[in-house]
Amino acid sequence: MTSFRQLQYLIAVADRKNFRLAASSLHVSQPTLSLQLQKLEEQLDVRLIERSVHPVCLTPIGHEIVARARKLLLDLNELEACAKRSTGELVGTISLGVSPTLGPYLLPGIVGVLKQEMPSLHLYIREGIPQEQMFDLRSGALDMILTPVTSIGSDLHIEHLFDEDLHLVAPPEHPFAARSGLRRSDLGGADTLGIDPRYPFHQQTREICSELGLNLLGNYEGTSLDSLSQMCASGLGLAILPDLYLRSEVGGKNIIVPLAIQDWKSRRSVAAIWRANSVYGHHYAQVAMIIKREAQLMLNAKAQG
Repeated sequence: MTSFRQLQYLIAVADRKNFRLAASSLHVSQPTLSLQLQKLEEQLDVRLIERSVHPVCLTPIGHEIVARARKLLLDLNELEACAKRSTGELVGTISLGVSPTLGPYLLPGIVGVLKQEMPSLHLYIREGIPQEQMFDLRSGALDMILTPVTSIGSDLHIEHLFDEDLHLVAPPEHPFAARSGLRRSDLGGADTLGIDPRYPFHQQTREICSELGLNLLGNYEGTSLDSLSQMCASGLGLAILPDLYLRSEVGGKNIIVPLAIQDWKSRRSVAAIWRANSVYGHHYAQVAMIIKREAQLMLNAKAQG
């Protein structure tokens, strides 16, 4: 008999188009995943996956079964959530996906507040690539994600949380760090570090570099904001970092300095996203509002300082 776990394996391969990545996303071995998919094909007596091409792709019947499998798994998740919802409050654990360009500086100050205001709630926090976490959100593997705003489909609800300033930063000994009255025209050609291209923040960094005439280094890409900060501090290049990160305990304020550029300003938007038809939607909205409120307090603290 076909199991829900086998359908999860099939959906993961459909999303990742790679057996190794699919197995890793589900925390199983690749042989286990491959064996279960072979059994699924035997049980259904159809070929679901074209294994001879790269990247891996589905057969026509495979596409149809994946579409139906997504709905089955979501219905199962919503059925379980509906039963738990009868208590009137959010009880148990929600899976929260968060981008590494956001979570390390945003969540530490918010988790404690969530624990106080929603004591029956537990967070299973998973850092990951936003695009991949969108797949997990749609399949039910994640309940909610925090991410810089990106385009989404009508099946997902997006709740804007806050906007924060972005800063061009340099090590203290850099010539730009000592200059007052720095302008955009002074920056032309300066080497600048970027994040891994799989993150939305990479695209925004690329756009800013184009706007300011900066040279975005393609050979030295960070995997986190911390790595960008540390590479910048080593003298490898300038970097673009969010305001709240710079003011957090992990923000590297002792090794890099924001540059005061008179005629330039840029911001990024951060949102919470969940499935639009989730029976827990109003609870996720509660979580989002707490995060929004606490982030605003952090932003206001800067304004008052």
